[in-house]
Formats: sequence, structure tokens, C-alpha cells
Amino acid sequence: MSLYRDDGVVLRTWRLGEADRIIVLLTAEHGKVRAVAKGVRKTRSKFGGRLEPTSHVAVQLHRGRGDLDIVTQAETIDRFEGLRLDAERFADASSLLEVIDVVAPDREADRERYRMLVGALRTLDERPAALVVPAFLLKLLAHEGLAPQLDGCVRCGVDEPLVAVDIGEGGVLCPDCRRGRAVSSSAIAVMRAVLGGGLSGVLAVTDPAVCAEVDGVATSAVEYHLERRLRSRRVLDGS
Repeated sequence: MSLYRDDGVVLRTWRLGEADRIIVLLTAEHGKVRAVAKGVRKTRSKFGGRLEPTSHVAVQLHRGRGDLDIVTQAETIDRFEGLRLDAERFADASSLLEVIDVVAPDREADRERYRMLVGALRTLDERPAALVVPAFLLKLLAHEGLAPQLDGCVRCGVDEPLVAVDIGEGGVLCPDCRRGRAVSSSAIAVMRAVLGGGLSGVLAVTDPAVCAEVDGVATSAVEYHLERRLRSRRVLDGS
């Protein structure tokens, strides 16, 4: 077995035997990695508490012969105490982890995907805002080449007015071509800003109606392309 080091975020865990745990990490240089953390469920474990979902850690691993590597060391990089102590923020963070776990292939390095996740978790921890999660979802879709078209009607090409969005059609639609869900010009402007690099300004938006629209479009778009519902987002909206 070969030894390697990397930084990663714990996406999820589950029990293995009486004392071990399987850890799924999104790492900077090795992509999504599945590994066994031996003995972490024992009360005397030195790093069990460092390997919980949302943990951002520097790890040392042995590459296993099968699908599972072995964690031999783990040191905390970011504690994210703010989001861990707030149920709503932790639920938002869980949404990020859930989507990344589905999107990221095993052992396929993508440093930008990792950077986006760490950045979103830090934002949730330090200065939470209503649009952190939907902005992340939209930017992730863009990174994967799946962002909705927002510049003009996807059917006829007219620039304005644009009054609806249909993810199956690929983006926004004018009154003559409309189908899907209604969307306001304000929500379209916010989504354009997200995808155009204006994230700082977007996070200052607090209008509940606009935030709800953008969240709904972003969540629906991700669910459409993943062909599955996001459990964490549905818990938040009560459906």
C-alpha cells in the first residue's frame, strides 16, 4: 500500500463493525475518496471527532487494494463551529455535501470543485446568507456545463421580457413561449450575477421572495440533472 497526504472535506460517514467508520472525503488532489478510519468510534480515539460530516481536514491515507483506503492521520484545518452549532446552517451545509457526493466521481481530481465546496462552507460558517446554497448549486451546474441559459428565450431567442424558466427546455422563456415555472426579472438578474462572477453582491440580497425563487430554480435544476430529489433541501422546505 502506498502512503499519500491530501486535504479534504468529509461528505458522509457510516459505521463499520464495532469501532470503525467508513469516511467519504472530497479531496483537493485525489477527488472523492472512500476510506476506513479504524477505531474512531472508541472513546479514546485521537481523531474520531475530526472526521465528521463538514470537517475540513488534512489527512494521511494508505491506498488500499480495493475501493477503501485507510486513514492513518487527520488534523483539523477548519472547525466550522458556527455552522455546527446552528441547525439551519448545518442543514444548508448538508445540502452542499449531498450534491457534491452525488456529482463527484470516485478518485477523479477536480480542484475547482473542492475549492468551491470549501469556499461555500466557510461562507456559511462566517457570514451566512439566504443565497449561499442556491448560488453554490448554480455555480456547480455551470462548472459541470449544465447551467440554465439566462440571456434570452431558449426557444425564440428574444432578449426580453423573460417570464418563466423550464429546466428541461434549458433555461428562461418569453411570454409567447412560456412554460415551466414563472420567474421574476429580479430573480433572473440575481442568477445572472451568480454565474457572472458577482457573488459578493448576490449574498447581500435579502428579499425573501427573490431568494425563494432563486432557491427553487437552483434546486429544481440540480434535481433535474441528477435525476433525484435532494433530501436535505426538502427537509428545509417541509416537502
